[in-house]
Amino acid sequence: MSLFLFLILVAVILGIIGFAVHGLFYLLVIGAIVLVADLVFGVARFGGGRRKRIGR
Repeated sequence: MSLFLFLILVAVILGIIGFAVHGLFYLLVIGAIVLVADLVFGVARFGGGRRKRIGR
């Protein structure tokens, strides 16, 4: 969970720097890619593959 939150924080910081500093648009793109990859990782790890357990 901490890795997930850390990667979101990194993506936001890269996006802000890429938006604010002239000529560093590629950081904004990298931040967006990291954010999307992190969201896919989070869905795959925390949301997907849940199985119902049968009570005995």
